[in-house]
Amino acid sequence: MKTGTDIMLDLETLGNRPGAVIVALGAVEFHGGEIIKEFYQRIDAESCVALGLKMDVSTVIWWLGQSDSARREITKPGEPIRNVLSDFADWIPYDDCRIWGNGASFDNALLAEVYQHAKIQLPWKFWNDRCYRTVKNLYPGIPFTFKSGTQHNALDDAKAQARHLIAILDEHFPF
Repeated sequence: MKTGTDIMLDLETLGNRPGAVIVALGAVEFHGGEIIKEFYQRIDAESCVALGLKMDVSTVIWWLGQSDSARREITKPGEPIRNVLSDFADWIPYDDCRIWGNGASFDNALLAEVYQHAKIQLPWKFWNDRCYRTVKNLYPGIPFTFKSGTQHNALDDAKAQARHLIAILDEHFPF
């Protein structure tokens, strides 16, 4: 089995707790200091509600204050949540990848909860969950910069976070 690959995950949601509606899923696979491949799908919010996921009014209001391009992106038509979950599981190269999210209780936890709601097997081992936010806060000397794309676009955020994590790892843990 191939090992050593990392995936940075980013979700755009209409809530901030497990069980929240997800409107976009972005991810990048990275290895050896480079982004290897990308995954991005918008998700139909109504399919999430039909699955029993919830929207949080304060998060919806927060979205109203975001950029026009970010808001437009999450309101474009999306795929049914079950299809996106299956596509993402197929996209992950193997179940031993390390899955990074921006917050120990956010991206990974929210997505794992949706897999459980959908009764689809989680496509990674729970012990391979990683917290980018923790690493980023341990090494504040390497500042995060958002160089291209749209903030709060799941794929653009995943790319920026992966590049930042790569810079931290290269600086503090060179191979």
